Amino acid sequence: MDQLLNQPRTKGTQIDKLLVALDVPTGTEALALAERLQDVTGGLKVGSRLFTTEGPDFVRSLSRGGARVFLDLKFHDIPNTVATAVSAATSLGVWMVNVHAAGGLRMMQAARDAARETAAAEGRTPPLVIAVTVLTSISDAMLEETGARGPVLDQVLRLASLTQQAGLDGVVASPQETARLRRECGPDFVIVTPGIRGGSALPLSKDAGKDDQQRTMGPAEAIAAGASYLVVGRPIIAAPNAVKAAQLIAAELGG
Repeated sequence: MDQLLNQPRTKGTQIDKLLVALDVPTGTEALALAERLQDVTGGLKVGSRLFTTEGPDFVRSLSRGGARVFLDLKFHDIPNTVATAVSAATSLGVWMVNVHAAGGLRMMQAARDAARETAAAEGRTPPLVIAVTVLTSISDAMLEETGARGPVLDQVLRLASLTQQAGLDGVVASPQETARLRRECGPDFVIVTPGIRGGSALPLSKDAGKDDQQRTMGPAEAIAAGASYLVVGRPIIAAPNAVKAAQLIAAELGG
């Protein structure tokens, strides 16, 4: 794995903004996908499904192999529990990890401190710690069902402001909120956008009817709106040719 994933590649291009979600059932499938995509992606997202199946050793191996790993487990618990989880993630060598902003200021501060302290103790660069605002599957009506007031955009902005106050690096939000977040939060705030669909590179697939994303946008539009990174899953991994799909996105972004 180390030799396969640690091949040199030109950095600093738009390709680095493309993070591929390894939302596949097994580590074998994920590794094969990672190997095929290593020249056309800037990072790999490991979510709950793959982490539950393969565990931390798989994440550690990806990181040691040179991959930028976004560990997408959306920690949301009491501050001490989240701090210990973020500390463990930092020890795995991940590049980015997330928590839920709805966990509150103290929880996010605990996550921030845990990442920095663990990284310092182990002599490594701390991961980016970002906070999920409102899931891209949530509409205004669905948000109201949870008891939150106002439209999704208002809730996203409230939680992003709280995230900045906590000293985190950025947020996860849909591309539809990105332009407003960039204006409100400044040029250095990291904005990670899932929900990338459509665009000239990604016509809707035959599985579009099964898609639970509500607030979406094409890849070039999302970057133009101010996204720092795009997380793309099904449009790439469910494509007949995953490498070609990723190449089309890179071309649309000017990579």
